[in-house]
Amino acid sequence: MSIERPWLDHYPAGIPADIDVSAYRSVAAVFEESFQKFRDRPAYKNFGKVLTYGQIDELSAAFAGYLSGELGLKKGDRLAIMLPNLLQYPIVLFGALRLGLTVVNTNPLYTTRELHHQLEDSGAKALVVLDNFAATAEQALDGTQVKNVITTAVGDMIGFPKGNIINFVVKSIRKEVPAFKLPMAVRFRDALARGKSHPMPKTDVGHDDIAFLQYTGGTTGVAKGAMLTHRNMVANMLQADAWISGSAKMGEEIIVTALPLYHIFSLTANGLVFTRMGALNLLITNPRDMKGFVKELSKERFTAITGVNTLFNGLLNTPGFADLDFSGLHLSLGGGMAVQRAVAERWKKTTGVTLAEAYGLTETSPAACINPLDLKEYNGSIGLPIPSTYVQIWTDDGQVLPIGEVGELCIKGPQVMKGYWNRPDETAKVLDANGWLRTGDIARMDANGYVYIVDRKKDMILVSGFNVYPNEIEDIVMAHPGVAEVAAVGIDDEHSGEVVKIFVVRKDPALTEEALREYCRENLTGYKRPKQIEFRDALPKTNVGKILRRELRDEDRAKRKAAQA
Repeated sequence: MSIERPWLDHYPAGIPADIDVSAYRSVAAVFEESFQKFRDRPAYKNFGKVLTYGQIDELSAAFAGYLSGELGLKKGDRLAIMLPNLLQYPIVLFGALRLGLTVVNTNPLYTTRELHHQLEDSGAKALVVLDNFAATAEQALDGTQVKNVITTAVGDMIGFPKGNIINFVVKSIRKEVPAFKLPMAVRFRDALARGKSHPMPKTDVGHDDIAFLQYTGGTTGVAKGAMLTHRNMVANMLQADAWISGSAKMGEEIIVTALPLYHIFSLTANGLVFTRMGALNLLITNPRDMKGFVKELSKERFTAITGVNTLFNGLLNTPGFADLDFSGLHLSLGGGMAVQRAVAERWKKTTGVTLAEAYGLTETSPAACINPLDLKEYNGSIGLPIPSTYVQIWTDDGQVLPIGEVGELCIKGPQVMKGYWNRPDETAKVLDANGWLRTGDIARMDANGYVYIVDRKKDMILVSGFNVYPNEIEDIVMAHPGVAEVAAVGIDDEHSGEVVKIFVVRKDPALTEEALREYCRENLTGYKRPKQIEFRDALPKTNVGKILRRELRDEDRAKRKAAQA
């Protein structure tokens, strides 16, 4: 039975309906090609230090030599990486993938419990960790299969004397490196030196081999490892490449990489797609330091930037950002969470470039839908399904809904994961026998094939039987000029089951609760209006800047229980 694809009629000129995933056997084959094609071009830049494609080739080969020749790691073994955006990251990543290892990306901000779970669950045999987080690693290793640890400092690849100064400041002045004892650890630079004496073995890696165990779901329960094969990753690289090829030029792009490369969005979009294009990745190690971030941006005529809504919002609210040179910028891509209209409109006004929203999941490697890049303005949609991707809207019992109706967004395509590592029960909940993935997102599709996310299933608020979607509330409240950030959650109410509560960070210190209530009265129907408003200095977020609604909801519930007691 053929599946209708109304979106194909609305693709920008030159974008194919399908991609040829057989073009490359593995992720490694893609960047091996780039190493040769763009050998003398700059590949990665961090703290002013640039590594060319040729240098990344040699360094990653040396690291692969160390992993195989000294540690005895072989195809299929898991290597955990616990690094922020530093030059070490691509060296480790490409070295591991060239050997056919499975990369386990690990959030450096993990607690001991979270790290232990991921290392134990994945069966990782080795860990590469930044000194700043080595104390956590020390506590987490017991009971895991990790036998080898490679440690590194922030400035290790920056060179003398700047790298040494950075390391001294981080350790001795800022005191950002807690004491740790890992007697078996080898220093990263020593590993590179030793690896040079071991030739990198030729490893046959194919489509069905697992490239990444990418952990997901940590904010909603125990994190599960999505098995992303080389076929999944190659497909998504080619899909994204087809989408941007009309506006991005081979060997000429400078992409701002502020989202951490251990996050699937940045990993695929910045680390892989733009590496295939011979771009320069401008690595931002600490995007939370917005002033420092803007200072870095002032040194480059960057052409592309990816990020989450909070990152774009943060930049817009940082002095000096509006004065940057945006003459080279042609691609701004938002994903990871909903892009808010107020932020998108302000971004366009400031930079002159439309903030195009994209949508994906860890389970889809990640891209599934992207807005056309020739979009004139923000449209509230997550875009059109990308080449070789099928999208349907389903009822809870798996019936396909007609155009315009609201239900669960379901996706099928070569980028959809193999399943969850060692979790057939969890896999069966989201992946059916025909390869359709249930996303857990509530959405609708219009007649042109544009998809609109209404909300996360689990974040939906039920007020007296009416569905209230936090995204809608947040979009409205964010449009108030006195609001910097907002999160909407449902809290228990004896009369209506749940009511809406909003947590607000003020942009205008003079903003009052009554003024905000009046604004909501004008813009929202009765049952959608916040019954409670709480002002905060900051909102809890994940490492990539997603606001943690669940944490706010749980906190509020605990406060109420304590008050009742």
